[in-house]
Amino acid sequence: MINKKNIDKYCIDHSFPESINLKKIRKNTFKNEDIPEMISGPLVVNFLKTLIKISKSKKILEIGMFTGYSALGMAEVLPYDGEIHTCELMNKHIKTAKKNFSTSKHKNKIHIHHGPALKLIEEFTINSFDLIFIDADKINYIDYYKKSMHLIKKNGIIILDNMLWGGMILKPKDEVSKTLDELNKLIINDTRNINMLIPIRDGLMLCFKK
Repeated sequence: MINKKNIDKYCIDHSFPESINLKKIRKNTFKNEDIPEMISGPLVVNFLKTLIKISKSKKILEIGMFTGYSALGMAEVLPYDGEIHTCELMNKHIKTAKKNFSTSKHKNKIHIHHGPALKLIEEFTINSFDLIFIDADKINYIDYYKKSMHLIKKNGIIILDNMLWGGMILKPKDEVSKTLDELNKLIINDTRNINMLIPIRDGLMLCFKK
């Protein structure tokens, strides 16, 4: 049987390489954080970078920053006047991310918003974002998606991480897997978008708003 970790490593080894800053963030995250697996990782970030380049996105919303790996990764491919608004609840992660961003020439593209994401995103203008990446607490994923559909522009892109939840989504029993399964069903029946659930890492749901 093929080992998924080996497949992922092969894909990483044969994809656009991490920048020095991203590699440093990833290594420090696994060294210092209690749950380092929360980091999005090279496969997800390369996918996000590709979407940004293809769509020519300039204004991005990220819901859930953690140590800043994905925010900086996306910033690296934005034009000089591009911007990322990233929401994070924990002071600890904000402090870590700011330190991680400090040595990057792309740091000024990143705007950190501190507080509960559901409250923060109420302050953003509808139809104002080109791309939204959701990777925060899973219990609120349904609300994040619903609000994001109002914030994203026509022809914009929404990406949700962890939508396979380690395979638990196939037989949902706990609250999180049931929530994600409900959201997957909601999205597939939402006529406002064209979507695809992709088995990259822990499952990426890709939505294009019509």
